[in-house]
Amino acid sequence: MPSPGVTIIGSGFAGLCMAIKLKEAGYHDFVILEKAGELGGTWRDNTYPGCACDVPSPLYSFSFELNPGWSRLFSPQDEIWDYMRACARKYGLEPHLRFGKEVCGLEYDDERALWRVSTGDGETFETHAVVSGVGALHVPSLPEIPGRERFTGTAFHSARWDHSADLNGRRVAVVGTGASAVQFVPVVAEQASRLTVFQRTPPWIQPRPDLPIDGRLKRAMETPVGARLLRDAVYWLLEARAVGFTINPRLMKAHQAMAERHLARQVPDPGLRAKLTPDYTIGCKRILQSNDYYPALTRDNVELVTDRITEIRERSVVDPAGREHEVDVIVYGTGFRVVDSLNEQRIVGRNGVKIQDAWRDGIEAYYGITTAGFPNLFFLLGPNTGLGHTSVVFMIESQVRYVMDCLRLLSKTKAKALDVRPSAQRAFNDRLQRRLDRLVWSDGGCTSWYLDEHGRNRTLWPGFTFEYWARTRKMKPAAYELIGARGRLGADRISDAG
Repeated sequence: MPSPGVTIIGSGFAGLCMAIKLKEAGYHDFVILEKAGELGGTWRDNTYPGCACDVPSPLYSFSFELNPGWSRLFSPQDEIWDYMRACARKYGLEPHLRFGKEVCGLEYDDERALWRVSTGDGETFETHAVVSGVGALHVPSLPEIPGRERFTGTAFHSARWDHSADLNGRRVAVVGTGASAVQFVPVVAEQASRLTVFQRTPPWIQPRPDLPIDGRLKRAMETPVGARLLRDAVYWLLEARAVGFTINPRLMKAHQAMAERHLARQVPDPGLRAKLTPDYTIGCKRILQSNDYYPALTRDNVELVTDRITEIRERSVVDPAGREHEVDVIVYGTGFRVVDSLNEQRIVGRNGVKIQDAWRDGIEAYYGITTAGFPNLFFLLGPNTGLGHTSVVFMIESQVRYVMDCLRLLSKTKAKALDVRPSAQRAFNDRLQRRLDRLVWSDGGCTSWYLDEHGRNRTLWPGFTFEYWARTRKMKPAAYELIGARGRLGADRISDAG
């Protein structure tokens, strides 16, 4: 492979957005490395029954590429994947895509100010800048349950759904009750002869305001003005939900009251309702939306087990009382390894420093994008840029604009690389963690995948998204060290267009 100026890792929303903006700026010397055989990231991988977006589609899409063709307000997985592939075609990204290229190592050359990229098929090449768009929801998390490997039936994670497994008339166990399980459990409940749902912690669930996009709404979306107005309305509606997240946990009471009413309406049995009522402040874990999850749990063929699993045997799941739940299929709806997904990558920066050493006290980056000691390495949806209330695509666009600003500075100054100053990164993250300590995610008694092993939130942005947009609208050159007096980013320059 010829040495590209910029290497993008991943072809989900983040990687595609970065590539589109590079082309719009007149820069074509880049590649997109994708470990799979097709683009799409999490929307390619997650094909479980009922998979759909939990953010309204007018906002879960690029602001510069509004889609008038959504069939529902909360679009299903296949429509989102189709949208992403259509964007790749429209913006001419196919020639830049390299499939089957899993990045297994990044190593910075101090003397030449270049990154050496190693892929799983044995290829190595050099590049001036690396943009990591791998995201957080791509490494499935499997629980450490004794005997899990002994199970002789069919078992799979929801992100690797086994479509060859016929669940009709089978005894199925679902382990986990997170965002994915809430979507696929109602479908499995209709197929299985017996469904046992193992719940460790109940989620807060609110009604899902889903509706088909047809009639006047569809006609409005088919006009540029109407589509833009709908997107803006959805944005500000969701941003209003963030008041309790970003200001004071006590303001979450309205959200909790809505969830409690929803549970009371859909689960008449007080015993089951008690099992499904969380004991933590709403919002410290992800708030889920569903209209059919609770009704599925009230079916005669469905049992909710709230005791922890002590063991898995060849054809059964065992609870603490020693009761064996005989099953033919186990589906793990146990989420993803989020906080440590970046920390396990083989990345070596300046002076041979490994990313694990740089992050020994916790994963952090300057605005979630750059990390001191790793010049010209940019993270999209990096540490503390996730969201609990609205669309991460908005955050991706803000980050891509910031990365483009960094690349333009390099092009303008002829520097070889830029590296965020440790003092800037430290000051930013100290402020960030002080703010997070006051908010709902650090509420006593609440544990979630947002937190690392030290109980620090390394996942979410603690403010409104328009605040992040404003802070990243222009990069501050003073926060960075410029390396090398002269240099170029590949064969052509990055213009001020786009």
